[in-house]
Amino acid sequence: MKRLPILLLGLAALAAVAPHALAFCGFYVARADTKIFNQASKVVLVRDDDRTVLTMANDFKGDPKEFAIVIPVPTVLQREQIHVAEPALLDHLDAYSAPRLVEYYDENPCQLMERRMAAPQSAVAGEAAGASKDARARSLGVKVEAAYTVGEYDIVILSATQSDGLETWLREGGYRIPTGASRVLGSYIKQDMKFFVAKVNLKEQSKLGFSYLRPIQVAYESPKFMLPIRLGMVNAAGSQELFIFALTRKGRVETTNYRTVRLASDAEVPLFVKDDFSYFYRSLFTQQVKKEDQRALFLEYAWDMGWCDPCAADPLSLQELRQLGVFWIEGPMGRMQPRPDIQPQPQNVFITRLHVRYDAEHFPEDLVFQETGDRQNFQGRYILRHPWKGDDRCEAAQAYRRELPKRMERDAQTLASLTGWDIQKIRGRMNLKASGPAEDDEPWWKAIWKD
Repeated sequence: MKRLPILLLGLAALAAVAPHALAFCGFYVARADTKIFNQASKVVLVRDDDRTVLTMANDFKGDPKEFAIVIPVPTVLQREQIHVAEPALLDHLDAYSAPRLVEYYDENPCQLMERRMAAPQSAVAGEAAGASKDARARSLGVKVEAAYTVGEYDIVILSATQSDGLETWLREGGYRIPTGASRVLGSYIKQDMKFFVAKVNLKEQSKLGFSYLRPIQVAYESPKFMLPIRLGMVNAAGSQELFIFALTRKGRVETTNYRTVRLASDAEVPLFVKDDFSYFYRSLFTQQVKKEDQRALFLEYAWDMGWCDPCAADPLSLQELRQLGVFWIEGPMGRMQPRPDIQPQPQNVFITRLHVRYDAEHFPEDLVFQETGDRQNFQGRYILRHPWKGDDRCEAAQAYRRELPKRMERDAQTLASLTGWDIQKIRGRMNLKASGPAEDDEPWWKAIWKD
């Protein structure tokens, strides 16, 4: 039986670069996208007032006939409220907002000293079931509110009055419900929520010519700004990764029933991290999760969609944003890009990227969100700083050389703290020597009897 990566919303396996970055961030060299994590799910939440467009990436690997999901939704959905999108939309959003590695190159300290008094430049910042099936459903307290075929998916919208009846109906329909699902289903029934059930229509998939499952989108109105995750943990083996991309008008999104923590960021790390940034970031995230006792969501990115600094990928075009469900934007369908000759201006779409590692023990409740008015920019950013290697002998250059070993040791200590890696192994990879005079400095004793 295959595992369904969109476990946060469904019952698991139910049926079996910019050329020059601005001063804020240096030069972009690598990113940590969702692909570096196993068992990772991606969800996009477009939200304005009570209107929500939810996009779910079904990265299911296995026989399509074994794929199905059950999602609690607050209302009965009309056929026109369900859509099928292209995976490239979520891939682009992921690439744009991913934590990134940037690098600087130290300047000649002698030339830097000459300019130190200069004024600082400011940073720029289907068909319905038959009569007999309907009768059976009614006897179990289940009602088929609607049934559609959308793209390659057969979809039914259910309501229910009892969880064991819903569980029986799903089992009889070929959905293998994990033990313990009835209790969780019952909690959603008490909230008068409906159930969105989707299977792959193999005939339609063959006709459309897709060899992969495209993301499912639903649009609805509800005062509840939430994401149901408990069903996906009923039979999950271990923790799961969830990436949430929230697109809103006002500003950053955060959870109200769990803590939202800013990811450790803007840290200088040793140069060898460039060769294995994915491993570094996985270790860093695991260490941050441990520090928070796996009871928090982490903010990885918060930015106005009109620009980026540095750009791990171009901002999404107006057309892409509309395809994700951003219904309030207007204007031409061209790509939104920052102009190099002017300071970027705020746009009407703000992106929040949240990352959570969750399981049933540490996340017993569904995720509840709120939109804030905070439009402060934030990104997971890690810095490589290449040392200057010139041979100038001015006083500033001498001081720079004396300070450089201390800086490298600080970088080693920072990396150990961020990742939990062994400090001695880090020092070994950096070829750090025992503390002593930096190369090119005069021996200490030469200065004793100088005139």
